[in-house]
Amino acid sequence: MPPPRTPERKLRHRLAELRGPEVQAKALDARALAALAANPGCRRRAILDGAGVNKAALASALGSPSVFGQSQFAFVRGNAFEAKVKADGGTELLRLAHEKLDRSAEPPTAARVPDLTAPGPAGRLERTRLALREAAEAAAAAPGTWTLLDHPMLALDVAGSPAFLEPDAVVVHPDGSWTVVEIKSFPMLDGAADPSKVGAAARQAAVYVLALEEVAGRLVPPPRVRHRILLVCPKDFSNLPTASAVDVRKQRAVTARQLARLTRIEEIADTLPEGTCFSPELPAEQLAAAVESVPATYAPECLSACELAFHCRDRARAAGAVTSLGRPVRAELGGLTTVRDVLAAAHGQAGDPDDPVVAALRRAAALRAEALGTAAAAAPAAAREVAPCR
Repeated sequence: MPPPRTPERKLRHRLAELRGPEVQAKALDARALAALAANPGCRRRAILDGAGVNKAALASALGSPSVFGQSQFAFVRGNAFEAKVKADGGTELLRLAHEKLDRSAEPPTAARVPDLTAPGPAGRLERTRLALREAAEAAAAAPGTWTLLDHPMLALDVAGSPAFLEPDAVVVHPDGSWTVVEIKSFPMLDGAADPSKVGAAARQAAVYVLALEEVAGRLVPPPRVRHRILLVCPKDFSNLPTASAVDVRKQRAVTARQLARLTRIEEIADTLPEGTCFSPELPAEQLAAAVESVPATYAPECLSACELAFHCRDRARAAGAVTSLGRPVRAELGGLTTVRDVLAAAHGQAGDPDDPVVAALRRAAALRAEALGTAAAAAPAAAREVAPCR
């Protein structure tokens, strides 16, 4: 007799059905999780990421292929730079951590680099937790001890489903505190990097900080997780590493708040029609119907963060949704959700005149008509004042 199906096993089975038979789940990494947290109202992305659906393959099957992602050249270059930074037991990486974050501590000499290999993500997760606990105990027993965890495995609950996360590195300082390390291949020119890229790295690191805080909360006493992460990049136009300390308290607070707002995945799954499946192997019409059965919250920012952005943008434009104009415009329009509703309210064909949004739209429409009428009346007069050329 088979064992009873627990709620957790039932959810895993349901997500596997949504993904498709024999389709391998795509892991939810910190980059995708940060993008999901930036748009917590999008149920479509929440269920697709929770089920491990490959959104790039899904977008191609829908006829709206994505151009989002890292090029193969950038991927190889990034791996080569990371290997250089971590060479010789992470000597250069720990030197940068001491210089940028902890100058009052003993300089790192022979750091501990524990082996984190274990079978499967769950095994690596437990091995990482054990290594972090041992590092905290070693720092307390032998002051001056530094520990470097290379690609540890962390976990974070996302809408009721665990997401396994793998930061580039975590440094355990001699005082027992923990620091997240982000290694990027974009350069720091004269000590500064592209602000947009630094912001993206900070949002990604904030996810790791949250996951580390969950691990720390299980230890007694709980170690301090530092909110200044170490961002390591190539210096100027060379391949030499340099670093900067980046405060991620703001990004951490925003990400934690947005993740808490996510609708739980089982609630979204329960609203889907029976037999819904997002396998790219399905016919395009059936696949499109399955995707459209989950509401999306499109915004122009999705173009740089989600593989399905082009598909969702086409649908938003076809429906005349004001979300395609951006979140600030959507926020100003209140209950008016389509361009048709907005124009009807502005022209006095619909809407409550006492509604401040409707009143503002009608005032704007009147000013526009007045301006265009004045311009049209002034044009013939200006033409008469200009002497004809002979």
